[in-house]
This record gives sequence, structure tokens and C-alpha cells, in this order.
Amino acid sequence: MLSFEQALEKLLAAARPVEEIRNVPLTAVAGRVLAVAQSSTVAVPPLDNSGMDGYAVRLADVPQAGVCLPVSQRIPAGTVGTTLQPGTAARIFTGAPTPAGADAVVMQERCEHGDGGVVINHVPRLGENIRRAGEDIAIGAEILKPGIKLRPQDIALAASAGLPELPVYRRVRVGVFFTGDELFQPGEPLPPGGIYNSNRYALRALLEGMGCEVRDLGTVPDNLESTREALRKAAADNDLIITSGGVSVGEEDHVKPAVEAEGQLDMWKIAIKPGKPLAFGEVRREGGKAWFIGLPGNPVSAIVTFLIMVRPFVLRLQGVTEVTPRGYTLRADFEWLRPDARAEFLRGRMNDQGGVDLYPNQGAGVVTSLCWGDGLVMNKPGLAINKGDSVRFVPYSELLS
Repeated sequence: MLSFEQALEKLLAAARPVEEIRNVPLTAVAGRVLAVAQSSTVAVPPLDNSGMDGYAVRLADVPQAGVCLPVSQRIPAGTVGTTLQPGTAARIFTGAPTPAGADAVVMQERCEHGDGGVVINHVPRLGENIRRAGEDIAIGAEILKPGIKLRPQDIALAASAGLPELPVYRRVRVGVFFTGDELFQPGEPLPPGGIYNSNRYALRALLEGMGCEVRDLGTVPDNLESTREALRKAAADNDLIITSGGVSVGEEDHVKPAVEAEGQLDMWKIAIKPGKPLAFGEVRREGGKAWFIGLPGNPVSAIVTFLIMVRPFVLRLQGVTEVTPRGYTLRADFEWLRPDARAEFLRGRMNDQGGVDLYPNQGAGVVTSLCWGDGLVMNKPGLAINKGDSVRFVPYSELLS
């Protein structure tokens, strides 16, 4: 078996961003991955402007507090005033360009109306409350690097720089299907021996939450030919195929031989818990191939292996540069004295005392452990954990996007 680190390295080494790049309006780029670095077409702000509602003045005209200056002009945002005449003040509003000749803006709270003008009750310093042209972004400066998932703040930056659209990678297309004659859909009568297919809904939600275009082929019967047919269908127009179940070595586990018949399997068993039977390979199609990842059937195993293995692979297909989730070193408020020889991903939850608690039942089929927790404790192979030890905790917030 490959170690967790070896398996992840193998996955990421294989992944390449999809080739197609599309120019998409700013109104539709949230969550998409930027394909080309972007530079500003303008300086931001384009002109020196006022950071406050107040009065633009010359320093020479306000040698001490209490000076009364006539108001020579009024400059609202969106208009450009005339040169400030010596011995006068200009009424100015936040965002309005400061007039030529002005050295500072005195906020209105430090001014009051006087006979024939405005009384300045504050001696300003040079540049006070003036936002200089280009202090945020210089014209031509690189503002966005490729390989980032575009957040609202990134989109705001692009808009402020005058960019109406951005070049992004097209959405990754993922075909999914699920094997198992025991699987039924919620709402259907559940016969003896049947179970509801929770993985179908979890994996769709995970992939759609990442911005993928998901094609759901449903449940496939437990036989080799049906599995091969589903693989061929999924490979025809998808970048990646993800299955759940059928990747072990039982007589009814047909995914492994089906992939080997329709393509090749490069990786099968990984030294992780939960999720040892995780398969990786490719399925042939005319003129190319689709990547294949086979997840285990146990619900917790399927979700955890998706978060730690599939997520970074999909991010790389999307063109994302940094795929490693941030983790935090926290205090263990639990004991884990019988560690496995494999790397373990334990369902935990941060507590109000700054530590981490562990769900008592860490079984691979206990979906309640995922809902109870808010992240994973990543434990090295064979490492016992005592109360008070430091552990690496990765919150779901780092793994669900």
C-alpha cells in the first residue's frame, strides 16, 4: 500500500488543468478559477481624492486653529473642482477629487460655520485625509495571479481596475455512478437487506460545491458488463469519473476489473483509515481518456477520502495552484491509545476551551460522526494520542470548497 503522502503526490503529479479557457463577465465568475494573470487598466484611485466629508485647504492658510476662511467652491463626488484659491476653503465630500493647490482635507467635525465662511478648528498636516492617486493600485500593476478561485473581494478588485470580464478555466466535468444491488433511493420502499444511497447525494453536493459540472449516471448493477458500460458512457464526455463502492476484492466488486478492461489502474490500496480501497486510473475514450477515481462504499470512508484525496485532485484539474488545506495545531482533549498502522483521519470538534474533542464512535459507517464534528484530526500512522498532546486539526471550512 502507498502511504497517504505518496498517494496524494501521485494524484497531484497526474492532474493537469482543463485546457479550455473562457472569458466570463464579472457577474458570473464567482468561484471560477482564473487562468491568466490580470493587470489594472487604470490607477486606483485615478485622482487624489478626499477620504472625508470636510473642507479642502492650503496649509499656509491655517497656521493655527480658529482661522475663518471663505468657501470658494463646493465639490461633490463625481465632479472635479477648480484650483483652490489662496485664502479660501473648498467644501468637499468623500471620494471627490481634491482641487489643485489643496494640501489637506479637514474633516467637517473639526469645522464650524462662521461669519463669512468656515472656521477651521484644527491645524492639518500635509496630506491629511487625502487619498493619493494610485495608492491602492498603480496603472499596469498585476492585481490577480492565475490559479486562484475567485472570491467576492477578487471580483471587486477586478471591477475597480476596470476589467469587465476575466479569463477562467471551464468547469470540470465529472461523471458519477454508484455500484451495489443493495442501494435504493430515499423515498423508495426499503426491502430487507437494502440501504439508502447516501453517497450519491453527498458526492454530488461536494462536487457541485466545488463548482464542477456533475453528470449523474445513477446506480449500476453489480456485474462486470454493466460496470464496463457505465465507464464507457461516463468517459465519453467527462474529464473525471468518480464511483462509489465495488473497489474491494469481493466477488461482487467489479469496478477494479472493469477499469482494467476499459483503461488502466495506477493505484488501488492506500494506507489510510478510513478509506483504504481507493482506486485511481484512467478510462480510454476515442481520442483521449478520462481520469478515474473509485471511492469506497462506506459513507464516512467515501466522504473523508473525497475531502483528503479527491478534492485536491479536482482543484488541480480546475487550475487551482494551492490545494493544501490549512491546518491548526490544537490541544487534544481526548485519548486515542490504540492507533492504526495507517494514517488516520478522525472526526473531531473544536471546543470552547481551545481544544479538540473526538466523536466516540469512529466507525466507517457512522455518518453522525461527520455531522457532529467540524473537522478532521489528522493522525500519523501508529501514533497514540494522550490528553494534552498537540494534534493537527483541519476544519471542514478548509475542505468544503
